[in-house]
Amino acid sequence: MHTTVEETNTTITAAQVAYGQARDVDPGTRAAWLRSIASALEANADELVGLGQQETHLDEGRLSFELKRSVFQLRLFADEVIRGEHLDATIDHADPSWGMGPRPDIRRVSVPLGVVGVFGASNFPFAFSVMGGDSASALAAGCAVVHKIHEGHLQLALRTGAIVEEALDAAGAPQGLFSTIIGRQAAECLVDHPLVKAIGFTGSTAGGRALFDQAARRPSPIPFYGELGSINPVFVTEAAWKLRRDEILAGFASSFTMGMGQFCTKPGLLFVPGNPAVPGEGEEDVAGILNREVEGKPRRPLLSGKLREGFDGALETVRSTPGVDVMVAGDDSEAPHPTVLTTTADRVREQPGILEQEMFGPASVVVEYQPGDDLTSLARMLEGQLTATVHAEPHEDVSDLLSTLRERAGRLLWNAWPTGVTVSYAQHHGGPYPATTATTTSVGTAAIGRFMRAVAYDSFPPSQMPAPLRDENPWGIRRRVDGVWELPNGEGKPNE
Repeated sequence: MHTTVEETNTTITAAQVAYGQARDVDPGTRAAWLRSIASALEANADELVGLGQQETHLDEGRLSFELKRSVFQLRLFADEVIRGEHLDATIDHADPSWGMGPRPDIRRVSVPLGVVGVFGASNFPFAFSVMGGDSASALAAGCAVVHKIHEGHLQLALRTGAIVEEALDAAGAPQGLFSTIIGRQAAECLVDHPLVKAIGFTGSTAGGRALFDQAARRPSPIPFYGELGSINPVFVTEAAWKLRRDEILAGFASSFTMGMGQFCTKPGLLFVPGNPAVPGEGEEDVAGILNREVEGKPRRPLLSGKLREGFDGALETVRSTPGVDVMVAGDDSEAPHPTVLTTTADRVREQPGILEQEMFGPASVVVEYQPGDDLTSLARMLEGQLTATVHAEPHEDVSDLLSTLRERAGRLLWNAWPTGVTVSYAQHHGGPYPATTATTTSVGTAAIGRFMRAVAYDSFPPSQMPAPLRDENPWGIRRRVDGVWELPNGEGKPNE
């Protein structure tokens, strides 16, 4: 079943041929390919969701929504391709009176990188797998994709790959534009192959870092867009805690248990003011609220035995740390009851490793700080994160805290919860290392730009210019001409 090295080489070579045939097609054609994939996935939704249920322990509702997300994403990217936003076409006409001396005619456009290797994730069998964000954005950029299947949902991945290939063939795309491989040897070959120009990865810190280092050791290193891990801290101010304590705890319980805690944006740390030793009259303590809130949450086995083993090990590491206590006791059942651990800000300052251990599953840590404690100093102790959240009141000055978190996270949330990452134009799903290995996003339309690079054409005659840079704008895309943005296809008015 595993793809041999010879077969992998053949697959990559075919992808390179397909890339050569597809890299310069017009936006309408490329968009049609993406829409064909979307329609094919939609038409086969019942079969695919059924396979997902058999292999992943995820329910029909979750899988159906995730598949709809992938279909929506493909169509959104198709619209983006038509507008040409991702091309960043920029034209500076020759100007003899330019402020720093005569300017030549120079024009810049982004072009696809080539063959892209994509590694499927275990926790999102549609959204971050065969035709998830990395594959969709690479195809939208004009690249060919070789996808390394995650064996945690092998049959689903194989069937999804076959549907994608059939859809592209039906739409007239060159054969080999999308293909799949299986196994560790094939994966290593994919990262090392000289025709592969970038890698997209979502997975563990250890596995991702090993592949990142491998990509960097190549004679010609390539970009490695890896999402590796995140603890997603949440900071609650004293004012917010006083006004909305129970509401915040209910939201926290829902967020960290969503999907059995197997979301990369799960809040793994909650910083709250320390409670009085005895609650006020009629007031339930934090432990009581959290016990009640998590009791009725849906419970399922984790996605795989390997993930469960990793979760149990990480949980034990944190639980056995001096100064860490159990607030809500989990269990060792097949579908584990959520665990909430607790410690103090002072203990965290003595044991900063508490802030670094990701527990990928239904567990989180509540960190109690004393009134007047400096939340910003605690935030400075954090590593890079995908998200960071602040629960505060509008009148509070939390600018120092937000400035510190901005240096450590790719998405900041205000009085909200990080689980759930919509696909949109402004979305950013990324962050400083070790959350990711780059400064880009893997979700949203901006993800397309990861798999492109800029090329400038200096003093070229019109007949030799690529279509996006010709004065007549034959593709009708959005461009910046002599510093002024021109919208595509006559939409709206250029800025002045």
